[in-house]
Amino acid sequence: MIVHGPGVMLCYYKNPQATEEVLKDGWLYTGDMARMDEDGFIYLVDRKKDVIISGGENLYPVQIEDFLRRNERIKDVAVIGLPDARLGEIAAAIIELKEGISCTEEEIQEFCRDLPRYKRPRKIIFEKVPRNPTGKIEKPLLRERYCHGSLVEAQINN
Repeated sequence: MIVHGPGVMLCYYKNPQATEEVLKDGWLYTGDMARMDEDGFIYLVDRKKDVIISGGENLYPVQIEDFLRRNERIKDVAVIGLPDARLGEIAAAIIELKEGISCTEEEIQEFCRDLPRYKRPRKIIFEKVPRNPTGKIEKPLLRERYCHGSLVEAQINN
């Protein structure tokens, strides 16, 4: 999604390189993936940098996270892409269970049978989901932890 108008930021404070990356001819490239319905309503789908390309399919982590949050055992969840030699990337779900609740990877996989096969997480990790002070999932931290920050570098070294 790109936007233009009087309310659009003019720059990143003291960061001309970051400004140059997102502002072009007065247009702000937000980094958000969006879709428009037949009535012209715009829906944010996910962040462009978070999209997982697995075997040629685009996976939107937010859709998988929203699905997994319907499981009453799950307190929080984050989905990231991990390098895979065959598919390019696979979806990995970092799942934080509710206090005092137990669950197995097999039970999560069984729950995910209602998802199309290509959207199902291929790796399940039970761990606390890190969030910043504003409540946003710290996906860069998760990528650093599980694929050492650079998916491309991890694929090359695979």
